Amino acid sequence: MKKEPVNIDKQDTVISIRGLYKSFDELDVLKGMDLDLYKGENVVVLGRSGAGKSVLIKLIAGLLKPDSGTIKVAGEEVDKLNAKELQELRLKIGFLYQGSALYDSMTVKQNLEFPLVRNKPNLSRKEIDEEINEVLKHVRLEDSGNKMPSELSGGQKKRVGLARTLILRPDIMLYDEPTAGLDPVTSGDIITLINEGQKKYKTSSVIITHDLTCAKATGDRMALIQDGKFNREGSFVEVFAEGDEEARKFYDYNFIVDT
Repeated sequence: MKKEPVNIDKQDTVISIRGLYKSFDELDVLKGMDLDLYKGENVVVLGRSGAGKSVLIKLIAGLLKPDSGTIKVAGEEVDKLNAKELQELRLKIGFLYQGSALYDSMTVKQNLEFPLVRNKPNLSRKEIDEEINEVLKHVRLEDSGNKMPSELSGGQKKRVGLARTLILRPDIMLYDEPTAGLDPVTSGDIITLINEGQKKYKTSSVIITHDLTCAKATGDRMALIQDGKFNREGSFVEVFAEGDEEARKFYDYNFIVDT
């Protein structure tokens, strides 16, 4: 499965990270990380467990503060924003959690309506229903609006989580292990939706994944974390080219399906 080319504006940097450091007690996780995300681009972040991938996206979203360095998102330096400014910035960022994070006591439609009403209180009932129907159609769950999360499969929950994120029309998407725990067919469905969403909603995305099939199929560029930094960056072929033993170990650990 190969990624189709998309339009990327390298003159428009939507995320800029420079000299990023983050430690927890005596554990140094990020050690001078640099990365740019361009408008319309999907960047896949790869690395071993504990390498700092999830820490990175939490820093981007302002859920953690860096020890030093800068993170600019949509031109704003994230850790310099006050609570109100940070909330406004987060409306531009969609975060798909690994576990989907649905409200178990709400139907699918209610899960989608909740962030919409909370953040866009002036919408009419008709406009709300239209938005919900559109995103449900996008994730191919038009007939699941009245179901409870307990009635959904793991893949369906992931798709509802994606719909709930996209309903606010974010400019930037952060995906945390979007295919984790899914079978190959369902993973393929999520991969397709990530790529379709990139084109339809014109999102720019950071995708955290261990799944190299997902990485190859969704990433316009790869960035491999080694020892707290991005030591290899480029296309899939460039990152996993001969000559880097650690990159080769990461590659060999994964099973790649190439069609």
